[in-house]
Amino acid sequence: MGKESDTIMPESQDSRMYLYHYYERENGPFLSLSDLPDDEAQRVQDALKKDGTIYAKRDPDGRYMFYRRMIERRIREMFVAKGGKPIRQTPRYMIIGECDYCRTWYREARFIRIPISAVDLTTVSFTYGDSFPTFDPTHGDKSEYRQNVYTYEEITEIIAKYGWPNVPCDEDVPYWLPRYVEAQVWSDVPLSKFEPECMVLMTRRK
Repeated sequence: MGKESDTIMPESQDSRMYLYHYYERENGPFLSLSDLPDDEAQRVQDALKKDGTIYAKRDPDGRYMFYRRMIERRIREMFVAKGGKPIRQTPRYMIIGECDYCRTWYREARFIRIPISAVDLTTVSFTYGDSFPTFDPTHGDKSEYRQNVYTYEEITEIIAKYGWPNVPCDEDVPYWLPRYVEAQVWSDVPLSKFEPECMVLMTRRK
């Protein structure tokens, strides 16, 4: 691989054949609050709120981690009931394809991408939209993909029915509208295999 500034991923390739993970350059990829003990996770969350990042908006009442752990447990249980074979207790979060909205979360965004064909799909569950609003009952949306977890075969059927999420990257848009298809990766195997060769420079699109 050449210099980091030269490693832009060619846009001619079909990004929807890949799982993407976005992250802050200085922090590195696949950091997860869910991997931390409760008290430490809350300290990190409080620091993010003080930093004024988008993550501050996710915790208006200070109970983000409580809801997050509850949702992750439910997703895992539902995935197992569908024949999924999760290895991790908590997931690594990715999405199918590129997402301009996800780029805006970070000051210096980077991404890792992994071919879907290289992943053991028995260890990956999917939600149509971010899993947090997907399992939030307060917005009142009764679409069939609410409160639901899908296998890869099932999510392709949902995408065929509803199309790819295409909500504009506008902060005024209700947070619960689907902006991407989220993948919950319940194994570290594909990540450790592809991470070194898939780090690429991100530049924010104007």
